[in-house]
Amino acid sequence: MADIIFGLDVGTTKVCALVGEVREGRLQIIGLGLAAARGMRKGMVIDVSDASLALAQAVEQAEQTSGYDLSQAIVSMAGEHISSTNNKGIVAIGRNDAGVAVSDIERALDVAQAIPVPPNRQIVHLIPRNYTIDEHDGVRNPIGMHGFRLEVETHIVTAARPALQNLTSCAGNVGINASEYVLNALASGEAVLDPNEREMGVIVADIGGGTTDIALYMQGKVWHTQVFPIGGYHISNDIAIGLRAPYEVAEQVKIQYGDCRPDKIDANTVFTVEPFGGEKIQVGRQDLAHVIEARVEEIFQHILQDVQRSGYDGLLPAGIVLTGGSAQLRGITEVAERVLNVPARVAQPQNLVGMVDKLHSPAYATSVGLLNWAMSDNQIYQPRTHNREWGRKMGSILKALLPG
Repeated sequence: MADIIFGLDVGTTKVCALVGEVREGRLQIIGLGLAAARGMRKGMVIDVSDASLALAQAVEQAEQTSGYDLSQAIVSMAGEHISSTNNKGIVAIGRNDAGVAVSDIERALDVAQAIPVPPNRQIVHLIPRNYTIDEHDGVRNPIGMHGFRLEVETHIVTAARPALQNLTSCAGNVGINASEYVLNALASGEAVLDPNEREMGVIVADIGGGTTDIALYMQGKVWHTQVFPIGGYHISNDIAIGLRAPYEVAEQVKIQYGDCRPDKIDANTVFTVEPFGGEKIQVGRQDLAHVIEARVEEIFQHILQDVQRSGYDGLLPAGIVLTGGSAQLRGITEVAERVLNVPARVAQPQNLVGMVDKLHSPAYATSVGLLNWAMSDNQIYQPRTHNREWGRKMGSILKALLPG
């Protein structure tokens, strides 16, 4: 039986369930499930029952299209509860003729992660940035090297334990064990960055519905991460308030007429919209662009300030790579370049094989990246062939989750 990997991207606006088949190290997408998110806000669960139902819908589609019953998944993670820090671990190298062994690295990592973590938080990522052996720094792979002292510098990501428990409960309600959580920006980086960008210095910014997640890469490794509780929802909400229209109308207006460059829009160009009250009005596209530009500028100002605080300002020659659904806004790269003063591009998953028609979009970078992360982390298993009894399974889920 083929090796199967399953990624569950639980976002503020959508749930995407992707099933991949790995043969001889190559990934093929064999299952896809999509559902509108429910019970989520700013990347976090606010209603377990609603969120579980959305997951159930996506997982059902993924099982039907892949032909497998799925039981474990690598799950995306977002929300302002996420924080990060850097720490070092130093140990003596074992006395043997073989040099640094895996056990030495494990001991150094154990020391590095011995940081004060409150009971309501937990470490979700412990990422080695580089190694030093005695006075020899910048070591990429210390295995087999000789010396007396091994030092590892790590990037540590922590999350609120209750937030992860809520996600775990939602997945468990539909029969899925969350085997690992991956920060959105790290998953997206797996899907859209090339090795040269990682090496030179680059930011990947996943601008989703409720959050903007960034990861900064240097020398091929993750050096910094951050989550901002602002995203596409806030842009649409600004439009809804300005037009005095329902959120759904504002979202459609943003997609159809939205632009981040008011100076590129003809001042006489208008469109028609129906606000609350039912009487249609005409709105200038340039006025709409001013509203969108202000919020997009705010997002990039947050990123700029964070990069400056982190001390990496001026160290990103590869610029910023934008992904996520909101990265599809017209003119967004021009705003990014103006605010951050670095090159900017919008990226989508590349080199996909299988059921990929819908996946060639920045909106699915995290979803595809979860499978890439699972491959590199060996998160594969052999599920059962699909028994096509999801109607009965869904009925039991509904009975368990719905009141009365």
